[in-house]
Amino acid sequence: MQIDSPQVANLLEKIRILPPEKLVEVEDFVDFLRHREEDRQMIRSAAKLSEAAFQQVWDNPDDAEYDQL
Repeated sequence: MQIDSPQVANLLEKIRILPPEKLVEVEDFVDFLRHREEDRQMIRSAAKLSEAAFQQVWDNPDDAEYDQL
């Protein structure tokens, strides 16, 4: 999303009219969303890195029958 998009401008306008005590809540929520996304990216990266290590466990003749279920 571009910083000058209409959606961002609309959101900024809504934030500008909030009372000061609500700005704290907005900031907390934005921080929560940012941290959640960082956590999800870390989980995806860890899963990707572990694929090679688990390849032997996942791909073996004994478990091949389960692949067809």
